[in-house]
Amino acid sequence: MQKRPLGNSSLTISAIGLGCMGMSEFYGATNDAESILTLNTALDEGINFLDTADVYGPFKNEELVGKVVRKRRDEVVIATKFGIVRDPNEPAKRGFSGRPEYVKACCDASLKRLGIDTIDLYYQHRVDPTTPIEETVGAMSDLVKEGKVRYLGLSEASAQTIQRAHAVHPISAVQSEYSLWSRDIEEAVIPKCKELGITLVAYSPLGRGFLTGQFQKYEDLAPDDFRRNSPRFMGENFDKNIAIVQLLTRWAEARGITPSQLALAWVLAQGETIVPIPGTKRVSYLKQNLEAVDIMLSKEELAELDRISPKEAVAGTRYVEAMMKFLNG
Repeated sequence: MQKRPLGNSSLTISAIGLGCMGMSEFYGATNDAESILTLNTALDEGINFLDTADVYGPFKNEELVGKVVRKRRDEVVIATKFGIVRDPNEPAKRGFSGRPEYVKACCDASLKRLGIDTIDLYYQHRVDPTTPIEETVGAMSDLVKEGKVRYLGLSEASAQTIQRAHAVHPISAVQSEYSLWSRDIEEAVIPKCKELGITLVAYSPLGRGFLTGQFQKYEDLAPDDFRRNSPRFMGENFDKNIAIVQLLTRWAEARGITPSQLALAWVLAQGETIVPIPGTKRVSYLKQNLEAVDIMLSKEELAELDRISPKEAVAGTRYVEAMMKFLNG
């Protein structure tokens, strides 16, 4: 497995990480035994960067990942997040908190669920508009001093917020959706991360599965799949977006690779400071994704992909309107 340095840290992480969210929620039926097998296989294959969050489940995903991590602690760089508040009785509702006392309580709870003494990378999942980022990162910095956390990260933060946070304590990673159909961060966030030596962790590098080509119609999504409520998967947007995916699929097949491998290879080609974390709960997809590390795209091929899927081509927003205002906070 190729490795890439984690920004502003002493750690190196696998060039492809593993997003664990779907193992517990959101993407249809789950199977803990299959997920644990996938987690162990990922470590066996050289993936050392696992991504979870307290909100996934909620709480169940950290417990699941912890069953593997605590037994193979020396092999894992574990990242988790706080900041999205869910009511266990009404999990569809969302709130946000970056209050210092909340930060510290969440960290203690995550450590307990994971069954470990220290979190390698601790993210604020969404920027709390009611709490200055300096206060939130100050509390996160205290966790580093206490030995509960090694390095700090932000998720879906604007360039300005990243700069302010980094002035309080070095930021090692910024996580954002980034793929062939989600490129809005190229204008300001990615340049700011490069300027400050921060790794960009790309979640949903497969376009929430859309870029794999497995969905040909809206009905292909499971009834309980949250993507049924995603603007990019609905109505005319689906039809417009699937047309792009079909072009990418034909391009990939002509090159002898899968559409998902193409999508990952494209992200990897954007630079050593970017690490994709595709999510999967199946060993077969995991191994397929890993092969993307060895796929090299030429400048000419990258230019052709830009022509097929230009920045402005995707139809629909990444999230519903209520959630969009909390992106790039």
